[in-house]
Amino acid sequence: MKVLLRKNVANVGVIGDLVDVKAGHARNYLLPQGLAYQPTAANIKQVEREREKYLAELAKQRAEIEARAALVNGKEVTISARANEEGHLYGSIGPAQIVAALAEQNCFVDVENIVLAEPIRVLDKYDISLNFSHDVTAAISVWVVPIHGEPVESAAQDADEAATEADDTQE
Repeated sequence: MKVLLRKNVANVGVIGDLVDVKAGHARNYLLPQGLAYQPTAANIKQVEREREKYLAELAKQRAEIEARAALVNGKEVTISARANEEGHLYGSIGPAQIVAALAEQNCFVDVENIVLAEPIRVLDKYDISLNFSHDVTAAISVWVVPIHGEPVESAAQDADEAATEADDTQE
């Protein structure tokens, strides 16, 4: 059965396409959901108007995405994390922490935009890519540094000394 698509439908076609689908799929899904019309002259004109609006909206969204990507591209962010002597983190840095660090610099992105194969677990500089759409990407540098302040080892020694002093006072 031939139908005229009003919306983009995955694995079927895009708005304005005249496609041949099984009759059951058209009757039970595409037509009742308003995703397709019967291909009449009036419906073809209607879908062409809808397609023009869709393409204009798509161009506007693409311009916004490209502007966001240009704003973020080349940025450097620093994330402080607790780490041991060898530089291994107690925990990990994931996309949410990277998004928060970018937000501090007034660069707002979504967690889904961050491309990270696995969480960051070692102090170092990382080049991270951001994927805004299938062909709009940006790259940032993320520095993972130890938290400035009291080293973890001295805090553990202070706790041991406090425990020793408590034992001495009980005797």
